Amino acid sequence: MRVTSVRLVKPCRIALPFAIAASLSSGPLHAAFFEDAKGTLNLRNYYLNRDYDHGATRGKAEEWTQSFILNVQSGFTEGPVGFGIDLLGLWSVKLDGGKGTSGTQLLPVGKDGDPADDFGRFGVAFKARYSDTEIKVGEWNPVLPILSSDDGRGLTQTFQGGMLTSKEIKNVTIYAGQMRETSPRNDASMQDMTIDGISGGSSDRFNFGGVEYTFNDGRTMLSAWFAQLEDLYKQRYFEIRHTQPLGDKTSLNAKLGLFDGEEDGQALAGDLDNKTFFGRFALKTGSNTFTFAYQKLTGKDRWLQVNGTSADPLPNDVYAGPYNNPKEESWQIRHDYDFASLGIPGMTFMSRYIDGRNVHRNGVTNGETWSRENELAYVFQSGSLKNLSVKLRNSTKRANWGTNTSWNENRIIVNYPISLF
Repeated sequence: MRVTSVRLVKPCRIALPFAIAASLSSGPLHAAFFEDAKGTLNLRNYYLNRDYDHGATRGKAEEWTQSFILNVQSGFTEGPVGFGIDLLGLWSVKLDGGKGTSGTQLLPVGKDGDPADDFGRFGVAFKARYSDTEIKVGEWNPVLPILSSDDGRGLTQTFQGGMLTSKEIKNVTIYAGQMRETSPRNDASMQDMTIDGISGGSSDRFNFGGVEYTFNDGRTMLSAWFAQLEDLYKQRYFEIRHTQPLGDKTSLNAKLGLFDGEEDGQALAGDLDNKTFFGRFALKTGSNTFTFAYQKLTGKDRWLQVNGTSADPLPNDVYAGPYNNPKEESWQIRHDYDFASLGIPGMTFMSRYIDGRNVHRNGVTNGETWSRENELAYVFQSGSLKNLSVKLRNSTKRANWGTNTSWNENRIIVNYPISLF
């Protein structure tokens, strides 16, 4: 099966890009439009093998892909208002995998159960800048606390819409925008948005706004966000981050966050209720970083998010899952080590353990989950392979609820970013 999609922004929905394009074609281009341009082609090789624990309805999921990620970002034209354009090309090719081992989310799966031979997209985003305010309209992969594109497989998730980012006030960043459609990480199509893990209805309007305030010499940040997936859910998010130096080579980093959400408008997915609180504390001393994280959900529903997005704002969003089930309480301990102090710059190791309790899902009211994960990574520092990275990941997950929720997994991820200009 072959699935390939090349699709641009719908002209009937978003008219601004065409006005910007007209300005680009008729006005003079400042040298910065080209000189400030950046272009990379990332060659990403991704292998994933997941062996399900005994009692599962399937044996394993295993696939191997080679992806090509083109990312071109122009500078801005001259004048009070500068214009620019960003291009994003995504293409992934199956190297191995079949009907019996599909389901790794590296490839789309057809109705017959066979994974696609290849799939991809081409996206364009137009941008305009005035003073310290930028407007972007088109397709790209936003990473925001309330909407984070998932880049955890071969290709990244993208969205079509518009966003304003303003830094006119010192130490303050303001965000506002609307997303209209999304293309998940393992799908070439562009589609309306739904609530991840909750059935009922879809929407073509995700409205959001946020403000970040940084002070204390950049060591402290306060932020507040609002999100609305129209007629499905609305959500508020508050966060505080602080980094406290404790010496020349020691510092403590803390992050506290609170999500609060419920149904919106016509409530196409029914009445919703979720509050998610978390705290993450990391002590860095020399080559070692020790982290403890705590995460607690209340209300009858899981954490509210758009389908396909990453749960990255939650500290317990790990390889085995985000631990974001209804009423779930989880904690994590983690250790990171940088081998540079041993004369091996570019090599790092991470090991963590996560424990989840009180899961209310699939008829269970006191479900338990734990996972153990390790990653050894190396980034070449010089030579023809400079910046090429290799990651070896191993994880184990066990859960006493649901089906196919326990497994042993290995991943090999190679990224080779090639600078084009």
